[in-house]
Amino acid sequence: MHRRALLAASTAVAALTLASSPALAQDKYPAKPITYIVPFGPGGTTDVLARLVTLKAGPALGTSFVIENKPGAGGGTGSDFTAKASPDGYTIQGGTISSHAINVSLYSKLPYDPVKNFQPITMIGSMPNVLVVRADSPYKSLQDVIAATRAKPGMINYASSGNGTSQHLSGAFFEQLTGSKMVHVPYKSSAESLNAILSGQGADVIFENLAPALPHIRAGKLRALGVTSEKRSAALPEVPALAETLPGFAIVSWQAIFAPAGVPQPVVDKLSTEMIKAINDPEVKSKLVAQGIEPSGMSPAELSAFQKSEIDKWARVIKAGNIKIE
Repeated sequence: MHRRALLAASTAVAALTLASSPALAQDKYPAKPITYIVPFGPGGTTDVLARLVTLKAGPALGTSFVIENKPGAGGGTGSDFTAKASPDGYTIQGGTISSHAINVSLYSKLPYDPVKNFQPITMIGSMPNVLVVRADSPYKSLQDVIAATRAKPGMINYASSGNGTSQHLSGAFFEQLTGSKMVHVPYKSSAESLNAILSGQGADVIFENLAPALPHIRAGKLRALGVTSEKRSAALPEVPALAETLPGFAIVSWQAIFAPAGVPQPVVDKLSTEMIKAINDPEVKSKLVAQGIEPSGMSPAELSAFQKSEIDKWARVIKAGNIKIE
């Protein structure tokens, strides 16, 4: 009887230990570096913001972040990697309007579901794109570009950082509203697509995210012809909104943070809390604003609702334009 009692007690202790081990593991989170997947190349907005926010959030979480660039398929390659990663909180990613709202309607076979396969963490911020050309371009205004695209259908190239990105859809939406025809030239990153403009090789115009384009505009290397937000940007108040000439043209790119679906709620809460604190840090906030980015810091629930509304919006635009990528 004594042996049976000891055996029962040991079993009960073991069961209690096993039952509490996930909670213990979560209490110790994070116990190692966290990998932050950037589904675009180095130097683009998603990459820059990943480094800015994690530099502040890392010490607060008591760990470090490893930034890993996995470009391709408009953010789809890196997003597919994250979707299949272990939901333990040690792999997160920068998600964008393209990877988590546009791609699901754009690609006929997307290897991941942007809603079911991901856990929203927070929104970093949003920004307009800006239509830019080289400083020595013959195009001095939006009207010049519209006239040229109508006079020479298919002869003007517009670059983007990949199929399905906001740069790509901005160009496609521009064609829809103006009745013009351009040639889309996708690259793997903003750095590559901007270089195509700056070098004068491969592209004539680009609807680039404001953040990476801004330094080149201020340096006089690029000429800004218009921003894609409904109103002018505080970062470029002298540059008109495209909507001033093209009513209804309103596209705002956004940057958020996601984890694989299934991450334990305590881990989600911890990540979200510290990431939001980092975004709202005065130093980080001022750097975001200086790049033309409006800081956000949405809760996971708010980001989830916003993402679903964006998916519906872009599904309508893509259907209207009959845009598909195999």
